[in-house]
Amino acid sequence: MNRPKIIINAAMSADGKIALVGGKRIKISDEEDFKRVHELRASVDAILVGINTVINDDPKLTVKEKYVPNAKNPVRIVLDSKLRIPENSRILNNAAKTIIATTKTAGHRELNAEIIRCGEKRVDLKCLMKELWNKGIRSLMVEGGSTVIFSFLKEKLVDEFYVFMGPVIIGGSAPCLVGGNGAMDENDVLRIKILSCERLGYGILIQYGVEK
Repeated sequence: MNRPKIIINAAMSADGKIALVGGKRIKISDEEDFKRVHELRASVDAILVGINTVINDDPKLTVKEKYVPNAKNPVRIVLDSKLRIPENSRILNNAAKTIIATTKTAGHRELNAEIIRCGEKRVDLKCLMKELWNKGIRSLMVEGGSTVIFSFLKEKLVDEFYVFMGPVIIGGSAPCLVGGNGAMDENDVLRIKILSCERLGYGILIQYGVEK
C-alpha cells in the first residue's frame, strides 16, 4: 500500500515521561533540539498529533521563523475519533491547512479544516495513510501523544523514530512516551533497536530502528 514516509519525533524525561502528572506540558527540549525539530517540521509534508495533545497543549504545529526562516508550514493533522476538537484551537487558524481525521460514526461540525473519515469507532490509520498519500502527502511527522505513538508502532507504520531525552526526572503517573493498552504477553512486546545515540545540547538524541 502506498503511504507517506512516517517519522515519529518526541522528547521525554530520563524516566520516559513526556508531560507532568495530569498531562500538563513541560519543556524538555533545549534550544538545540527545538531547532532540530523545527527543521524536521519544515522538511515534511504534514505533522500529526492526537486530540488530547490539542486539548491539553493547544499547539499551532507551525515552523518558527527563528529556527527556519521563510519555511513553508506543513499540513496539520489531528486524530479525533469523536470530532471533539475545540473551535478556538490554534491548530484551526489560517497559518496552514488542517485536516481532522475522524470516524464514520462521528457527528458533523463546521470547522476551519478538511474532514477525513476512516474507521468506525477509532480512526483506521492504514486507511488514513492511503487517503493522505492520495492527497500528495509523501512524508508525515508524528508528534504524539503517547497513545498515538503506540498506535503507529503497533500498526508497523513507522520508518524513522527519534527521541530526545532531557536530563529531568518526573516520576509518578505522568504520561509515558508510549501509551496505549500495552503488552500483556511477551509475544506482544514491540521490538526496536538503537541505531544511533548522540549528545545534543543538554540532552541525548536517540534514533531507533523499528521492526516491520
